[in-house]
Amino acid sequence: MNLIDKVAVVTGASNGIGREIAIMLAKQGASVIINYRSSAEKAEEIKAELLSKNLRAEIFQADVASFSEAQSLIDYAVEKFGRIDILVNNAGVTSDNLIMRMTEEDFDRVVAVNLKGTWNCSKHAARYMMKQRQGKIINISSVVGLVGNPGQSNYAASKSGVIGFSKSLAKELAKRNVAVNVVAPGFIKTDMTGQLAEDWIKEIENNIPLGRLGEPADVAKVVTFLCSDLADYITGQVINVDGGLVI
Repeated sequence: MNLIDKVAVVTGASNGIGREIAIMLAKQGASVIINYRSSAEKAEEIKAELLSKNLRAEIFQADVASFSEAQSLIDYAVEKFGRIDILVNNAGVTSDNLIMRMTEEDFDRVVAVNLKGTWNCSKHAARYMMKQRQGKIINISSVVGLVGNPGQSNYAASKSGVIGFSKSLAKELAKRNVAVNVVAPGFIKTDMTGQLAEDWIKEIENNIPLGRLGEPADVAKVVTFLCSDLADYITGQVINVDGGLVI
């Protein structure tokens, strides 16, 4: 899965799944733009780690929910490295609550980051990729976007929207040799799941055929494959990385 000479932008890459994706793409030879919104220190740490291994990485602060900031992110990648070959829309937030307790602000912010942020970055990146007649866009959804989850109506709506958006975009960009795919993680070991009670974790694991929570690397491996030439004939697909949770 050689990504030498490829330029990749990974949103929300300062921790968790995004961090692992950025590191794995860089290890395969890509020049990586590590996007973050507020975790500047963590982003700097990842950059330093990659540079210490003679890998190419830069960081860029942007709130992808902002149309103009998303454009600045994509434009920076092209200005810095001359092109953009890969976009991984990973940035996401949660604000869980039952609908009767969920505020309008809770709903709007989750949709703004998770769905509109994906649209923002994809729109700006597609402009360059179409001219290049080459590119890969990988959007990170969730199995919650496929099956729903109590207390996550905002998150489920945003992640389901990412899937519908991606399928439409895949059809729009296919003639310009730009592939668009979705990766839908299940329960992955991140700071978010680390806050769950131990008995709840065990209950979740009992419902996963493979019997464990996933690792960020499990998701990053699939994303890296989809970014590579090995996946040139794959577009418009949703790949679950969930240990069989939603079989």
